[in-house]
Amino acid sequence: MATDGNHDITYDGTLRQRLQDHLDAHDVKAHPTLGRRRAAVSIIVIDSDHIEHGTGANSSQFTAEDRLDMLSYVPGISEDDAITGSVDGTAGGAAILLTRRGSRLNDHPGQWALPGGRIDDGETALEAAVREVEEEIGLTLSPDSLLGQLDDYPTRSGYVISPFVFWAGRDAAPIANPDEVASIHRIALRELTRADSPRFVDIPESDRPVIQLPVGGDLIHAPTGAVLYQFRAVAYDGDPIRVDEFEQPVFAWK
Repeated sequence: MATDGNHDITYDGTLRQRLQDHLDAHDVKAHPTLGRRRAAVSIIVIDSDHIEHGTGANSSQFTAEDRLDMLSYVPGISEDDAITGSVDGTAGGAAILLTRRGSRLNDHPGQWALPGGRIDDGETALEAAVREVEEEIGLTLSPDSLLGQLDDYPTRSGYVISPFVFWAGRDAAPIANPDEVASIHRIALRELTRADSPRFVDIPESDRPVIQLPVGGDLIHAPTGAVLYQFRAVAYDGDPIRVDEFEQPVFAWK
């Protein structure tokens, strides 16, 4: 069941069971590496408050000017779009955790991301997802926290990403590791169900559409945007869509 994106979604056992049931019914699509490296990310479902979580936890390493400079690389923005590069003000009710990558990282500094990273030798994808969550945002996830898995997403930068969905619990208190994470944001699930989401943009460099998820005053692109769109469609709406053919913007190709 879709929503119009105007109302907070309650963080409770009913929501958890809904997400669990839809994910249990999902036939996960795996991708071979074909020379790419494997990585894992986590969609963490958590409660949020409009006021307490209205701005990102931890001071961002990026100024408003920095954010506007990043927007200069985003395709498909028109003068009618109220795009500021900020996701402040998007908390309220059930939410997911979104991070902005730290400025000192070699790969994709400043980009929106889900907690995650490369799978180490000897690790499973699930083990890597749990480890990365603890390293990046200080949350320890138990086996009971796992709700399910979404499809692999092959990236232009040489990875196959395996996404996992977790239920954090009401007392979860993420803290950013400043070496990796500039800020942590609680993005309400209602924000993912907006009537204008997703949107698609054509670029001359590819025959595939670039996917964009409007969140607050910014646009979340693949791979994060693709994973979040599938989470909304599969886990929340029960719609078994695939997203591996949606394109990333050129700035995320390296």
